[in-house]
Order: sequence, then structure tokens, then C-alpha cells
Amino acid sequence: MRRLYGHQWLGCVAVCFALSGCGGSDVDTADSDAEAAPDAVANSSASESAAALELYPQVSLDTTHGRITLELDAEHAPETVRNFLKYVESGHYDGTLFHQIDQGYVMLGGSFTPELAEKPAGRPIRNEAENGLKNVQGTISMARAADQIDSSTCQFFINLADNAELDHQSLTAEDFGYCVFGRVIDGWDVIETIAAVPVKNTESFGNLPTETVMIRSAKRLR
Repeated sequence: MRRLYGHQWLGCVAVCFALSGCGGSDVDTADSDAEAAPDAVANSSASESAAALELYPQVSLDTTHGRITLELDAEHAPETVRNFLKYVESGHYDGTLFHQIDQGYVMLGGSFTPELAEKPAGRPIRNEAENGLKNVQGTISMARAADQIDSSTCQFFINLADNAELDHQSLTAEDFGYCVFGRVIDGWDVIETIAAVPVKNTESFGNLPTETVMIRSAKRLR
């Protein structure tokens, strides 16, 4: 497993766990459904749409190289999505770098300013890597300390390839995995441009871009 430099390492993704649905009784409702008022049906559809928005919110990352749109998966990674949105809505990600870019592997960001100063982060969250989501190309996952399962805070990475070694495999810290909590739905051309940026190794950072690759702003779209 390759090392992620900086405050956290890239290891296993802990992003989502399934929300339990509310089951109903097996009562024949055909007659009542037929008699339902049109406005009641409309209200039901609106409620379902609102629920879908809550389960799959979208976030736009406006970077120095273009815009990336993410769809988050709160159905499988509710705690992780809430945590990510907290940082988005507080403006934490505005002005932070993708500070590690490993072509054919991952691009990591969410913590450091262009001066390589680390922004303060909140409390670590529970690792939801057991949610069944996989670290395949185009997914977004949480970074964590390699030796601590529940240590994710603000740093995240985008998988540039299928990285099965980052998936949940066991309950040990080494193999617990990194939580996947969403996917890229637009802007893959931007990601490919970023992934091709030359990098260098320093005393504190590996695969640090030689040019600034910054998230100018992160905003929730819905």
C-alpha cells in the first residue's frame, strides 16, 4: 500500500453505512390508493424527491484547473457525508490544496493552504468503510491515519483508478479500509488534467504538485 504524506495517510475508506428503511404492514391498500387525492399524491412525490436530495447531495469543487462535481452517498455513509458537508458549508475547503497527486492512484486534499500550513480540523469521525462501497475509479473517500481506524477528519481523496487494496478487508487498522462516500459525476477531464501535473518529493510531502492545484471554493449544489 502506498503512503499518503502530510497529516494523514491514505489507507482505507470509511464512508457509508446503510440507513434502515421503515417497513409497513402487508395490508391491501389498493382501494385507499385509488381514492387518494391528487394533492396527496403530489405531496408524496415531493417528499420522495426531498428524501433523494438528502440521501444524494451534490457538491461543486471550483479548482484552479476547472470545476468538479461530486454526488455524495448519505444512504451508505451518513456520518461521513454529514462531516464532509460540515466542512464544505463552513468554508474549510476554500483555499486548500490537492497536496498529493499520484497518477494512476489517488489525488489527496482538503487540509493544506498554498503556504503548506495545515488548517485546524474537527474531531475524528467513525470509519464507515464497511458500507460495501468500493474504491473504484471516480469515487471519493476519506483519508485517515494508517494505524488508527477512526481518525478521519477533513482530508479526502479521489480515486484515479480501481484501488481494491483500499477497500475494507478486516477489522485490523491495516486492513479496515478507507471509507468511500461519493463519486465524481462531472469534471473528469479536470481531474485528468490535475493528475498530469508534475510532482516532487520534499521532506514532508510526497508527490507534491510543482504548481498550485487549489480548491478555490467548495459549495453544496443541492
